[in-house]
Amino acid sequence: MATAILDLEISKLPPEITVEERYSKALILIRLHGKPIGQALLPVVGGRFGGDELRETLMNAAGDNLWKNWLYDTLEWDERGPVEALPLATVVVCTRDRPEDLRRCLDALMLLPDDGQEYLVIDNCPATEASSELVKNYPKIRYVREDLAGESAARNRALREAKHEFVAFTDDDAAPDPNWLRSLLWNFSDPRVMCVTGLVMPLELETEAQEWFERYSPHGRGYERRVVDGAYCNPLIIAPVGVSASMALRKSLIDYIGLFDEALGVGTPAKCGSDSELFSRILRSGYRIVYEPRALSWHRHRRTWEELRNLLRCYGIGVYAFWTRMFVINKEFSVPLLAWGWLYYKQIPELFASLRNQPGCIPSDLLLAQMRGCISGPMAYFSSRKRLQEVKGEVNRF
Repeated sequence: MATAILDLEISKLPPEITVEERYSKALILIRLHGKPIGQALLPVVGGRFGGDELRETLMNAAGDNLWKNWLYDTLEWDERGPVEALPLATVVVCTRDRPEDLRRCLDALMLLPDDGQEYLVIDNCPATEASSELVKNYPKIRYVREDLAGESAARNRALREAKHEFVAFTDDDAAPDPNWLRSLLWNFSDPRVMCVTGLVMPLELETEAQEWFERYSPHGRGYERRVVDGAYCNPLIIAPVGVSASMALRKSLIDYIGLFDEALGVGTPAKCGSDSELFSRILRSGYRIVYEPRALSWHRHRRTWEELRNLLRCYGIGVYAFWTRMFVINKEFSVPLLAWGWLYYKQIPELFASLRNQPGCIPSDLLLAQMRGCISGPMAYFSSRKRLQEVKGEVNRF
């Protein structure tokens, strides 16, 4: 059965909560004075729950984070430091032939407080005019078409088109929270911070595929703000950093470390990995990335099993394409040990557990799809680089 998604303020809980009877569980985002501080998964019986037991359950789920944030609010202290005025930003949505998702995303962006931000939609190699026609309904949004395939090409175009120093990216299948942009920008007071990522929660858990994605590969990275410093971490391990579905960058990073690698990412043979590679390059250069859970966005996970299986295969390709790039271009010779550790300590044990039908194990077809992607990753990267060189060579001829 499906899982209801609820967003509750713990200081103002209703006496009773009602959901549709088709839901057997509820995934609850817990807020304190608007700030996300934790989550809880609760059973639902007869479509109703609430009362003092709910409050106690949510307090236990939030744990120490509840009391820490309560103390910060009481003392009026902010760990991000003082900000006199938030900088101006460009908000970017990169899209390709998903007008239903794009409409939901743009509707959410129109609910952001107006701080003078610019809005861009980068339409990457569209097959139809649906996205461009849709954007005409949003006077605040500028539409730009990018005909070089791949999310990296789209993001690079956005960085070149952006009028402001800070550029916030959201995926077309995400719906940012009204406080999303302000929460991202607040963290750039430190000049060493080149990138800020945010918390990503599931927009819906209506299908088995969405349930398994959230269980196996969630986009959220917890409820503690985290500063990842390139001087003190392994730049190849970027999972704690966050995801690019909720991300802001300094435009000036182009001058310091360059643009996204256009041989990586969705829309290329490498499938994904462009954000991982950029995060790694930021950290290798000694800069910082901040994970900020207050920068909340809601993501629509893939709804069908076939889509989920294909997505995990693409993730496998992308990770190994990224590692191949780091090994070949950046001479990171620890990559084989990292790949072996992932296989030996995570993938093989998970596969054995699945084949033995152990409780709670990941379905074997998902694990095998990811492993097949990993095997294909290195060649996918070389194929993608060759294709990119051929395309740009053709462009230069004209």
